[in-house]
Amino acid sequence: MKFFIDTADISEIRDLAAAGLLDGVTTNPSLVAKAGRPIADVIKEICQAIEGPVSAEVTATDFDGMIAEGKRLAGIAANVAVKVPSTWDGFRACRALSQLGHKVNVTLCFSANQALLAAKAGATFISPFVGRLDDLGLEGMEVIREIRTIYDNDKSFKTQILASSIRSPLHVKQAAMAGADIATIPPAVLRNLAKHPLTDKGLASFLADWSKTGQTIL
Repeated sequence: MKFFIDTADISEIRDLAAAGLLDGVTTNPSLVAKAGRPIADVIKEICQAIEGPVSAEVTATDFDGMIAEGKRLAGIAANVAVKVPSTWDGFRACRALSQLGHKVNVTLCFSANQALLAAKAGATFISPFVGRLDDLGLEGMEVIREIRTIYDNDKSFKTQILASSIRSPLHVKQAAMAGADIATIPPAVLRNLAKHPLTDKGLASFLADWSKTGQTIL
């Protein structure tokens, strides 16, 4: 499973990209707003920092507006993926932008039926929001499993499942087990994937024993 990072913080992106663990970046209007800079500048800088896809979201809600904004966003860099919502106009815009050769990420997906429409519209990515479904007392990962089954049943679908609204390391593991192609992860959660108390305990024990020898490796 690929890892995307869900942020518009360029320092976070550069730091994690340097570790060689990032395959892409996702942003949304809320994340870009936190950056406090023009969206074109933010997206361009991110696209220069990473080779993988960088999702940039339209803010228009009508078909014509999505197409105009989508073209503008796609023109920022070759690795931009235009994000459109899982609405009827969003699926229409996905179809039109995909036919123009642009990568499209259909976001705010909460059902397998929406994912089916996205795939038929030619989406590059579908973003099911597992955390927000969990907040409602539903099982977000079940939607990932349903989408995986639907996509596997029709080999003509090329859409990748991008598990979104990831809240914890457990979500990351569950998404990988459910068959997601990608998880987009907040920076803090991505770093927490490396943590385990037994690792810390074992390392402390090894280092304590080593210090007693009085040796150095260098």
